[in-house]
Amino acid sequence: MAGLEPLYAWARPTISRPQDALVCGIHWELIRHGYRCLGAGDQPGPDERKSELLPAGWEANKEVYTLRYKSMDDAYELLLKAIMVEDSMILNVMDRRSQKVADVTLAVADYINAEHLDDFHKVYKNTEELRSRIASGIIAPLGPPAGKGRKEPESKEDVPWDENPLRLPPRQPMGARAPHRPSPLSPFAVGGEDLDPFGGRSGGMIVDPLRSGIPHPGIDPSSGIPGRLPPGAVPPGARFDPFGPVGVGRPGPDPDHLPPPGYDDMFM
Repeated sequence: MAGLEPLYAWARPTISRPQDALVCGIHWELIRHGYRCLGAGDQPGPDERKSELLPAGWEANKEVYTLRYKSMDDAYELLLKAIMVEDSMILNVMDRRSQKVADVTLAVADYINAEHLDDFHKVYKNTEELRSRIASGIIAPLGPPAGKGRKEPESKEDVPWDENPLRLPPRQPMGARAPHRPSPLSPFAVGGEDLDPFGGRSGGMIVDPLRSGIPHPGIDPSSGIPGRLPPGAVPPGARFDPFGPVGVGRPGPDPDHLPPPGYDDMFM
């Protein structure tokens, strides 16, 4: 609990009971989380300032300790009351602006060695547990001040957008044309390569003659195919599945015009 030692040394002349030492430790935890003490009592006094120290008269009432705090960004204003009930201390904290209330009950003997009030290195015990109780029971329910208790998200290894369907693709520079990649979540993506063989996608069962790897001029079925289709036989934009090899002037005989091997075999 770095910083508590000089505070305890400063407040030691006013610490006479174990609950005084516990309040001192609770006060420092609030300081660590971005709060500053305004004063003691329910009502503000003249010329109050935010301070890391305990105010004058903070230990006057050994049964009920009343302290007021304000966050560094002025977003929270807390009223802390530490009430002694036998050997336990009940912490009741209210944010005056949001009217939120948090309560924590601490057994004094669990965190303070009553016989070592003069020795800071022995007076506190289970400090990590005390810090956890204050953070989870008071700081978290009321909301941490700005800049406190908030952690930046850890950076994660980027996943290529085409491997993550929930991630938006990166923006392309001005003038650049993004590649067409159908969404795998689209219901029309199933069988899209066969439904639209000229759509530029790969992997369908219908061979796209324009992308077969054989050099050939551009083909527009609506303008007709010499020797096969007259112009206008295929409406512009209509689906057209080629029914034969593309290209004219193919050398050699057409294998489709030749009889199959063993054609004259009567047992075939």
